[in-house]
Amino acid sequence: MWMVRLALNNEVSNVQLDPSIDNPTAEVLRLSGRLGALLAANQQIISVAESCTGGGLAATITEVAGSSAWFECGFITYSNAAKTRLLGVPESIFARFGAVSRECVLAMSAGVLANSTAHYSVAISGIAGPGGGSVEKPVGTVWIAWRFRVGSSIPGESSDAWATRFRFEGDRASVRQQAVVAALNGVIEHVHGLVRPDSQ
Repeated sequence: MWMVRLALNNEVSNVQLDPSIDNPTAEVLRLSGRLGALLAANQQIISVAESCTGGGLAATITEVAGSSAWFECGFITYSNAAKTRLLGVPESIFARFGAVSRECVLAMSAGVLANSTAHYSVAISGIAGPGGGSVEKPVGTVWIAWRFRVGSSIPGESSDAWATRFRFEGDRASVRQQAVVAALNGVIEHVHGLVRPDSQ
């Protein structure tokens, strides 16, 4: 199974894909199919916002036949300006915390729910490499936030949210794929009641 694991609001270090997996792509699609089955059974919908994965999460979700029943939309907000324009992320967050931060992905996830009728939102922002890293945020640093709309599906209702910082290893493609896996796993764990979100 995947060596990606989730820790509420804590950093998960040195996370790698399990080398024993013969076909990582097939395993990612299997995970996406599992998420789809859970959401469909609960009559729930998911939407996403992506930066470093560049649409990889949305692509993985929509590879599953019938995903239109549980996937609404995706926002690929690669630049800070796009995050602000499309998702309403305050510019002050970039100045104070940076785009690769807990504050940014939580704001992105809130923007997704504000601009969709989804029950779940996932937001990803990170440094896939090979350049762009720093001592504080080395290559492989990825923040992921998940948000669940409480009560009505009308935008503006309250929601629960949680975020995790990951440190993935490997090349650019591997970092991006591991981020997609972690994002999918986070929703699955919440559906199964394994995550206790912060109230936002």
